[in-house]
Amino acid sequence: MSWSDKGRQLKHNLARVNWYFCTGVLFLLSVLGTVAWGGVQLHNLLNDADALPIEAVALKGERVYTTDDEIKNALQSLMQNSFFSADVVDVQKALEALPWVYHASVRREWPAKFKVTLQEQQAVAHWNNTAWLNVNGEVFEALAHAEHATLPMLSGPEGTEQEVLTSFQQLNDLLTINGFTLVNLRLSPRHAWHAVLANGIEIELGREDKMSRIQRFINVYPTLKQSNKPVATVDLRYDTGFAVGWDDPKQRADNK
Repeated sequence: MSWSDKGRQLKHNLARVNWYFCTGVLFLLSVLGTVAWGGVQLHNLLNDADALPIEAVALKGERVYTTDDEIKNALQSLMQNSFFSADVVDVQKALEALPWVYHASVRREWPAKFKVTLQEQQAVAHWNNTAWLNVNGEVFEALAHAEHATLPMLSGPEGTEQEVLTSFQQLNDLLTINGFTLVNLRLSPRHAWHAVLANGIEIELGREDKMSRIQRFINVYPTLKQSNKPVATVDLRYDTGFAVGWDDPKQRADNK
């Protein structure tokens, strides 16, 4: 095929092209390209901590045991991000990982501020000598403070925290109105209850009817006080009676 024939064929092919369609496609591609470029630029801007920094963090909530340094360290990852790119869920988890923080709420406040609300744990009892129970019967670990020394000692198998706390509250309410204070309650692996009063008396309650058995102790204690020896232990695991162990000060002195 000669060059003149090739030229005529090319001219014929070009004449058959739908230039209107091609122009539309090119225009669409240019628009898509512009949108994509703009999206990349917007993404970079929103993630630029220098361009859109977090200017302030407002803290709310009563704090007694959570220090400013602990909060500052927990918020360190937040401050390294821009206002839009900061992950509030991660920040919330970091704050709730602090020993004395029970709940944290984190939210954005336009234009460049974050508002953080903290709720601290309320310890109501020692748990298994190494942890604490809060008011909801949930276990948490944290350093003790002087005011926690008088909290009751509770213990039991894993998963029985709420049961033990509820039982303590019920027993202590009954004992308190009768002039006693419950300071220690233990649930054994065999689900038997063992209680210790503030006056040092240890009470075996067994696995059943602990409320009626503690009432039996309350009823009989005035009679026990008439003895010349102080009461050391009371075993109430009997259906119709009880066994008493007497405290012998002389024997304790000899054993020292």
